Amino acid sequence: MNVSTLQISLANETLVDVSFKINSSLALVGQSGSGKSLTLKALLGMLPSSMNCKLEHDASFELVAGKTLSLVPQNPFTALSPLTKIKKQFFSGESRINELFAEVGLSEELLDRFPPELSGGQLQRVVIAMALESKPRLLLLDEPTTALDPQTKTVILELLKRLQKKENFLILFVTHDMIAASSLCSEICVIRDGKVVENGIMQEVLKNPQEKYTKTLIEANFANRKFRE
Repeated sequence: MNVSTLQISLANETLVDVSFKINSSLALVGQSGSGKSLTLKALLGMLPSSMNCKLEHDASFELVAGKTLSLVPQNPFTALSPLTKIKKQFFSGESRINELFAEVGLSEELLDRFPPELSGGQLQRVVIAMALESKPRLLLLDEPTTALDPQTKTVILELLKRLQKKENFLILFVTHDMIAASSLCSEICVIRDGKVVENGIMQEVLKNPQEKYTKTLIEANFANRKFRE
């Protein structure tokens, strides 16, 4: 999928003006305020009319939230209704829900529980299952591992890699966590103040960043650690 132009403006001020291509899995990385959330909301059609959003993409790829693209939110605790049983928060029938639960490695008995009765890792698997319910072509990940402990984060990232290989969807991982991004994504797009400052193959950018801003992000994330080869 090629997003050739995405421009978001408010009045006469351009807030985001980025261009990127998703071949398989792309990490959209930047510090808070860089424009990551605006880009995500633009793709989902969630920006208010007061913002002038111009989005151009491949004609063969129709962006329809809940159909061709789905979102895995940052916080599963707020994404689900705490007073509704898990099974009632899907729109599919029982067989499809059971199939989705099997794919994300959850027991069917959890379907009759309420969200507060599940752990953070289990809830994240539930929202991943929900995101896959419509069999999307593009999966948007909004910092989905931020609220998880390191061990659970690793498990969720490995799960997403397995699911992508099986279901053959594209991934756009919006994050400031370059360690998680390097584990999941093959390519990276670094943005600052609403503009792309560097992009390319993940491992090449990590090994040889061309921009000072990218170097700073890498150093802040990988202090005393080596990224995965």
